[in-house]
Amino acid sequence: MSEGTSDIIPQRLRWSGMTHLGKVRTNNEDVFLALNFDAHEVRFMGKTGEASLSECDYVFAVSDGMGGAKSGEFASRIAVEKITRLLPRSFRYSAQQMDVGFSDVLMELFHRIHNDLIKMGQAYEECAGMGATLSLGWFRPGWMFFGHIGDSRIYYLPRDGGITQVTHDHTYVGWMKRQGSMNERQIRMHPQRNVLTQALGAGHQFLNPHFGAVSCHAGDRFVFCSDGVTDGLWDHHIEELARTAIGADAHDSIAQRIVEVSVEEAGNDNTTAVVVEIL
Repeated sequence: MSEGTSDIIPQRLRWSGMTHLGKVRTNNEDVFLALNFDAHEVRFMGKTGEASLSECDYVFAVSDGMGGAKSGEFASRIAVEKITRLLPRSFRYSAQQMDVGFSDVLMELFHRIHNDLIKMGQAYEECAGMGATLSLGWFRPGWMFFGHIGDSRIYYLPRDGGITQVTHDHTYVGWMKRQGSMNERQIRMHPQRNVLTQALGAGHQFLNPHFGAVSCHAGDRFVFCSDGVTDGLWDHHIEELARTAIGADAHDSIAQRIVEVSVEEAGNDNTTAVVVEIL
């Protein structure tokens, strides 16, 4: 998707993550994930950090749960916890140069989460209808492979400026936008903007996740966020905040700044963001 002017493959990244309850909800159904993995193990990382891509792959994700009582919170946590099962195996296959594509690995991952949520929803009355969105980015030197379902989002901010939503909103209004029939302002005002056509679990029988890849260059940034962020911020405002430099002695992070401003502007939902910078 991106064509850089340099052939140097970036080997480092910096990240920050933040989640907030919002002003209305009583529990947080959002979860964000930051981890690295190799052929042997998965290691969970903190809310902020900087690391090398030379020996490990990295995964960042945002999931927004849905369901009665606290089953939505449970669903989103199941989604991110299941991610740790397949990734070391995929790293081992790629190291051995076996022909296992990223989309095959992510498709299996999404289907496993989906099937587990469906089974739990059928087995336990309190879990009936629970589900989750999932927007996941898998970083390797020079590339970000992604898998996505629902209305959480991944944005790509190339080093030369601009912002592009790389994931498809699995909503009716999202489909209308892709057809050119709605703009960002019309979507924000539509009464059915949050009605999902695709999600993990939530009674959906058929799963059609969105997979893709973006080439990475030093200076590029990526924003992963739940719909709580996009309820409060326009795309151009997300870009402005994501490109704002944070001083070395600052106590906040880019993700924290995005979340806090969004909650201030709206705050009707749980609000979560992860920002990844390619160095």
